[in-house]
Amino acid sequence: MHARAVAASTTALLGTAALLLPLSPARAAESSARPLVIAHRGASAYAPENTLEAVDKAAALGVDWVENDVQRTRDGELVVLHDDSLRRTTDVEEVFPDRAPWKVKDFTAAEIARLDAGSWFGSAYAGARVPTLEQFVHRVERHRQKLLLEIKNPQLYPGIERQIVKVLGNEGWLDRRHVRNRLIVQSFSADSVRTVHDLRPAVKTGFLGTPPVSDLPAYAAFTDQINPSHGSLSAAYVAAVHSFKGARGKPLEVCTWTVNDAAAARRVAGFGVDGIITNTPDVVRDAVRG
Repeated sequence: MHARAVAASTTALLGTAALLLPLSPARAAESSARPLVIAHRGASAYAPENTLEAVDKAAALGVDWVENDVQRTRDGELVVLHDDSLRRTTDVEEVFPDRAPWKVKDFTAAEIARLDAGSWFGSAYAGARVPTLEQFVHRVERHRQKLLLEIKNPQLYPGIERQIVKVLGNEGWLDRRHVRNRLIVQSFSADSVRTVHDLRPAVKTGFLGTPPVSDLPAYAAFTDQINPSHGSLSAAYVAAVHSFKGARGKPLEVCTWTVNDAAAARRVAGFGVDGIITNTPDVVRDAVRG
């Protein structure tokens, strides 16, 4: 996720928050629980982001939830990478010097598989590769972890939602066990989130952003989470989100990003968030524990 400011409408927030009913005892009990800790692009402070090595590091830290980003190659393969360009996190400039601006969509899966996706992070990770979605979910499954999957830049890849759902189904991730408590699909694109919900209503979904409270009923029709940047959050906004039921009939949840220090983790936990997405899951877990 980009660390961009996604601001809520203050006027709408205050106006709606004043009308909210108190939380039910069940909702209050939920909100007092420790938030989930989700390793952003894997444990990306300690291993190259969105690689299998980052999944392994999250597992070594005892972190159950891993987040990733999914895009599509020129020949239709789903790969796990954050940027729409290969330049920042691979050696694509050296391997393919004449292919600027090195967009993911302009390279085949075989070409991307040749790239080193680890040396930029550190010599210990030289030779790490950009994984396919299949490879990534296999590794998450090996560790018995859970997956928060972000559909990245869906406007560049028409039909990517249906393709992701197909891959998840083929890999066994749409059975009851996974859908019930091991899988969430999110995006900054409301249309993309809505498409996933329409394709597979049982799959839990999240919208990345901070919609005005007045717009939350519309989002609740197709999503289960509202997932804002931590800089845009307040206790009132979290309470407002929690007051609505999402697409699967349960109270909307809030997973916030990207929180990397103990003070920020304690602050958002105090707001009652349901999950914290972080590059440093060990730091956040220790901060919110107890």
